[in-house]
Amino acid sequence: MTTTYALLLRGINVGGSRKLPMAELRPLLEGLGHGEVRTYLQSGNAVFTTGGGAGEDALAAEIEEAIEARFGFSCDCLVRDHAYLAAVAEACPFPAGELEGKQLHAVYYSAPVTADRFAAVDAGAFAPEAFALGDRVMYLHTPGGLGRSRLAEAVLRPSLNKGVVATARNWNTVRKLVGMTAG
Repeated sequence: MTTTYALLLRGINVGGSRKLPMAELRPLLEGLGHGEVRTYLQSGNAVFTTGGGAGEDALAAEIEEAIEARFGFSCDCLVRDHAYLAAVAEACPFPAGELEGKQLHAVYYSAPVTADRFAAVDAGAFAPEAFALGDRVMYLHTPGGLGRSRLAEAVLRPSLNKGVVATARNWNTVRKLVGMTAG
């Protein structure tokens, strides 16, 4: 049975380092035996199909090793299937349909995170910005956009995200990846 996955790369093509052209990522994924490879934007989103029952973590590890071998730097990867991506979009506690894509983000995590991790963040001090946790995801509502968000700066601090990979996507990308993985 073939499954369609989204690949979320963390921290590439930002600034002048860690360049990973999407045109070179496609053949890399195909060389690993994945099919129907498509990329979205230059910020590290790809969709592919694969069979064989490999789990998301195993696929991510395989792709991380291939990227390091080909491009000479390590790159954290998350792999998520359509069912997960659709469930994240459906469970959004914020009015996604009423917001611009830049005002809402999904921060995908490599493992479950709990409210205890963010207990030191006084969420009320950042209103009207807000966040909520879901299944390996943080929903981040930033009315002024992520780049100006004080809350995003607080909850995405490396010290609060130690031990997990976290990578954010705006809601436009969340919706696009749900559609691209739908088959």
